[in-house]
Formats: sequence, C-alpha cells, structure tokens
Amino acid sequence: MLRIVSENFEVKTLKKIKVMSVIGTRPEGIKMIPLVKALKNDSAFESIFVNTGQHKEQLDQVLELFSVEPDYNLNIMERKPKLEEILAVILVELSKILDKEKPDIVLVHGDTATTLAGAQAAFFRQIPVGHIEAGLRTFDRYSPFPEEMNRQVVGKYTTLHFAATETNKSNLLAELVNEKDIFVVGNTVIDALFDVTSKKLDIPLEIKSIIENPYHTILLTTHRRENLEELNDVYSAVNHLIKEYNDIQFVFPIHKNPAVRKKVYASLSKDPRVHLLEPLDYYVFSQLMNSSYFIITDSGGIQEEAPALKKPVLVARKSTERTEGIEAGTLKLVGTNTETIINESIKLLEQPSYYQSFSRNRNPYGDGKTSEKIVSIIKNYFSS
Repeated sequence: MLRIVSENFEVKTLKKIKVMSVIGTRPEGIKMIPLVKALKNDSAFESIFVNTGQHKEQLDQVLELFSVEPDYNLNIMERKPKLEEILAVILVELSKILDKEKPDIVLVHGDTATTLAGAQAAFFRQIPVGHIEAGLRTFDRYSPFPEEMNRQVVGKYTTLHFAATETNKSNLLAELVNEKDIFVVGNTVIDALFDVTSKKLDIPLEIKSIIENPYHTILLTTHRRENLEELNDVYSAVNHLIKEYNDIQFVFPIHKNPAVRKKVYASLSKDPRVHLLEPLDYYVFSQLMNSSYFIITDSGGIQEEAPALKKPVLVARKSTERTEGIEAGTLKLVGTNTETIINESIKLLEQPSYYQSFSRNRNPYGDGKTSEKIVSIIKNYFSS
C-alpha cells in the first residue's frame, strides 16, 4: 500500500496495481523482461511474473542473463504435450493462479500458445488484458502458423493494445479497435538489446574465434514451420555463396526443431566457413549479431533488432508482419527463392552504396524506452 500526504495533510492510502506478466518462450522473455523489471522497480505496482515453461531451457538462459526469477514456474513441457495440449494445460494452470492472485491486469506478449492461453484465461475472469506487440498482421492465417491467428484472437480479448508502430495501429483500427485503447510505444526488444549489448560478459572461445577472424560474417537463422518444405532452397543459396566468395563465413545457430535440424545437416555445405552451432544464449547471440556483416533470417525479432545495430536484413519469408521495416529500407523481403537470396547477397557484398542504404535508415521499432512508456500508460489507465 502507498501512503500519500495531500496539501491539507490528510493521509490517503492507494492500493498498488497488481500486474501479472505471463511469459513462456525465449522471444517473449527477451521482449518482456525489460517490462517486468520496470514494473518491479516502480512502487506503484505489485508485479507477478508467471513462466509457463513453453521454452524452458532457452528461457531460463534469458532469465539468468537479466537476473529475473519467476514467481510461478509451470514447466508444462515436462509433459511433452502437443500444440492443442499446450493451450489446454496453460489455460487450466493459469486459471488457478489467477484465482489465487486476482491481478488487476494480465500482460501477454506477441503470438504464442502462452499468449493465447494467458489472454483467454484472463478474459474468462473479466480481468483486463494488456497485449504487448499488438497489431502485427500478415493477413494470411497460415503464415506464420499458428502465430498469425493467435495474435488476431488475442486482439479480441485485449483491453490495452501496446502497438510497436503506426502500421500496427492502423491494422488494429482496420479491425475496429477503439483508437483510445491503442498506444504506439515502440518495441520492448530494443530496450532489451540496448541493455544486453552494454554488458561486458565472457564469450565462449568458439564464438570469439568466429567473431574475431577476418571473414565477413553472414548470420543465418531459419525455423518457420511454413518454410520447412523450402528450406533447401535457402541452403542452396548459402552453398553457392560460400563456394563463390572466399572472404565470407556463415554462422548458423540451429533451432531445436528436429525437422529443421534434419534439413540443415543434410543440405548445407561441409565447408569449414559454414559454422553450425547449437542455440546461443541471448547475450552471445546479440554480440554475434552486432559483429555480423548482414543477416539472412525468417525470425521476427531479428527483423526488429538488427536495424538498431545498423545491420542489413534479408527476410527469408514470403511475407512479413514487420512491413514498416521494409518501408523504412532496413529490411529486404527475399522469400525462400535461391536466386533472389544469391542476388541480394551479392549486392550487399559488392555494392557499398547498396549496403549503406540499409544501415543509414532509421530503425522504426523504438528508442529503448518502450517499457517506461507502457508502465506510465498502465498507471494512467488505473488512475482514471
């Protein structure tokens, strides 16, 4: 409880705002932890942090890096559930926590099973939902799958829509969301990126030797379900480029998805300049991203982070919900077509003016103060 003394010396007692943040995957952790920390550091809030454990090992690394511990840890993946079972288990377990804690608002992020179940559990109890990174849309229900439909459904449950960009706001307005409920705040991933790149921690010798060698590093990541059948086309482009250019290297932290790993090991060149790595913790990955020459990815988060580091990004997807990055010139949509990826990579390697056209553009995803803005908006919402 807060005790406030007014000008006429009357004592007023204000109840703290109880906020429950629900996180389950590594990307959610990276993007939500700056906000969780901001809430914990503000005396107006009582902050409850729930980790569903959807990405247990990977998320635990992120929590350790940022020195944050959850109040509840569900460890749902110990049961090895299917996608529909993940939703059901999180919904049931979160409902128990909501009944116990009775938060004033529940915060969810993005488009995962944890996000959908968290928003639905709160809605069933008529608890307001705050959706971080609201309004992302491809308008293709199967791309990305199932994330696109998850985020659209969560939007229907949401009370406060925290959109990263004006484009995201426009998407929400087109779906008849009331404008007064939409707040353009930037993306919390930039808060996390600026925080972690300012740290001075040890890097494994294997990664350090890659970062410090004389080659141009091309960072590669692929994991999208909808791309699985076409990953060989992406890897064919990598094989061609590594053969044609002696001054480059590819660094590929491989996703845990067995289907992705099978294709990687079967398709990619065994050239010593193609470095296949296990998934990296966020600090090491951010250092690798910062040292790269450019990036080829189907990841959503990297499309937001890399422009803050002035790194060109070739997006290996047919469509992207980060359209403002395309419009700003920080991203280039190349799909999974072998020839397109090769041609765009050659332009980045051989045309300095083309390369610089990416890096001199403004990052449309924020200034590193998004968490502060969200905290202020939640305060105003409850004070009014």
